[in-house]
Amino acid sequence: MKLHGLQKLTLLDFPGHVACTVFTPGCNLRCPFCHNALLVTDLRAEDEIPLDEFFSFLEKRKGLLDGVAVTGGEPLLQPDLGDFLLRVRSLGYAVKLDTNGCFPDRLSALIDAGLIDYAAMDFKNAPAKYPETVGIPGFDPAPVLESARILVSSGVPCEFRTTAVREFHTVRDIEEIARILSGLGAERYFVQCFKDSGGLIGKDLHPVSRDGLFAMRDAARKFLPGTELRGVD
Repeated sequence: MKLHGLQKLTLLDFPGHVACTVFTPGCNLRCPFCHNALLVTDLRAEDEIPLDEFFSFLEKRKGLLDGVAVTGGEPLLQPDLGDFLLRVRSLGYAVKLDTNGCFPDRLSALIDAGLIDYAAMDFKNAPAKYPETVGIPGFDPAPVLESARILVSSGVPCEFRTTAVREFHTVRDIEEIARILSGLGAERYFVQCFKDSGGLIGKDLHPVSRDGLFAMRDAARKFLPGTELRGVD
C-alpha cells in the first residue's frame, strides 16, 4: 500500500465528518483535466509516506478526527487497500473511498467486507465520449456502469460527480449522465467546476461558464432533482 500525500484536515471531502484525506499514487486513466495529475505523471519515491508514520498520525488524532477519505490517483489499484482500510477502521475511523469506477469487482469486495462508509465515484462523461474524456482510445465504460450499479444497490451512502470542462462536456452530456444515474437509482449527483491545478496532462482546457454550469445543473435535475454544483462561487 503506497501513500503519496496527506491533507491533515478537511471539513469538505467526507460529508458529515471531520476527516483527513490520504492520496494514493497511480491511475489507469489519463484524463487531460485531472486535478491530481502529478500523482499520475510525476511519482517520486521521496514523496511516499511510510505507513507507520500515517498510522501514528491517526493515533494522535483520535478524538479530533473521525474519518479518513482515501483518494488518488485511483485507490483501487492498490493491492493492499483492503488491509489498509481494515486497519483504519480498527482505530475507530470511518472510511470514504473515491474511485473512477473502473474496477467493479474490487469495489464490490470492499463493500462486501464492510470497509466503506461512504463512496464518491467519478462519472467522467456520457458513455460515447468516455475514451476522449479519460485519454484512453477505445476505452469501454461498461465497468464504470457496473460500479455505479453496485454502489447504488449496496446501500452504502454514495455520490456521483462529473468535472465539467468546456472542451469535453455539453449540457446534453450532463443530462445523459443524470438520466443513466437516475435509471440506476442514484440520488446524489454533483457537477463540479474545472479548475486548473497546474501540471495537467492536457493543454488549453477551460472551465465551463457560470451560466453554462447552471444550465447543466438544471438539465440534470430533469432526472435527478437533487443535482448540485460544486466549486461555483
